[in-house]
Amino acid sequence: MPPTREHAELKLQPLPHAGRSLAEQVISEVRRAVHTGAMVPGRLYSVYQVAEQLNVSRSPVREAMLRLAEAGLVQVERNRGFRVVLPHPREIVEIFGVRLALELPAVRRAARGDAAGLGAALRATMEEMAAAVEAADEALFFQLDQALHDHVLVAAGNGRARAIVGGLRDTMRILGTSTDDRSRTLRQVHEEHEPIVAAVAAADAEGAVRAMRAHLTNTGLILARQAARAQGEPVDVDALWASIVDEPQPG
Repeated sequence: MPPTREHAELKLQPLPHAGRSLAEQVISEVRRAVHTGAMVPGRLYSVYQVAEQLNVSRSPVREAMLRLAEAGLVQVERNRGFRVVLPHPREIVEIFGVRLALELPAVRRAARGDAAGLGAALRATMEEMAAAVEAADEALFFQLDQALHDHVLVAAGNGRARAIVGGLRDTMRILGTSTDDRSRTLRQVHEEHEPIVAAVAAADAEGAVRAMRAHLTNTGLILARQAARAQGEPVDVDALWASIVDEPQPG
C-alpha cells in the first residue's frame, strides 16, 4: 500500500541498476540502511516508499522483502508494509550449530577421499581469496569463501548437506557478513582457512575437523556477539553457545 502517516520517514539512494539483480541490490540497500540507521528496527515502512526512493518497480522490492523475511531480517505485515527485525543471538548460534553438525563430518570424509585433488582446488581458491584481500573486494572474497566450503561439501558427496549449508550461508549473507563490525579483517578470515586447506591436502582428516571446528566456532561466536550488541541485550553468548552447540560432557 502507498505510505501513510503510520509509516516511518525514509531516505534511500537510487540503485545503479547494473551488475547484480535488482532484488539483490534492494537487499544490500536495506542491509546498508539498517547498519547506518537510515532504517530503524521496529518502525513500519512501505514497499512503495522503498521502490520510489530506489527508483525501481515494486516487484523486485517485494521479492527482496520475502527473502529478507525468510532470513528473519524483516517482518512483513499484510497490507501495511514491513518492519526491520534484528536477528537474536540464538538464531545465529543455532545456524552455526547446524553448520558444525554438517560440515565437520563432511570435511572428515572429504579429507579421506581424493585429498590431493581437493587440496589443489582449495589451494587455488585460497589464492583467489588472497587476491580479493589485496583488492579489498569484500563481496568477491565472501563468494570465494563460500566456494571453498562448497568444494569440501561436494567432495563429501552429500548433496542434501550441501543444499542445507548453502541455504544457511545465504541467510547469514543477508543478515550481514562477519566483518560488518570489523571484528576481523578479510586477511584474518583468509588465514583461518589455511589450517583447513593444509590438513585436507595432507589427508589429515582429524586435523581438518579441528581446523574447521575452530573456524566455524570463531565465526559463529563473533556474529552472535555482534547480534547481541546490536539488540542491546545482556545475552551471555558463551553460555548460549555451550547450551546449544557444545557436546555435553559425560557426568
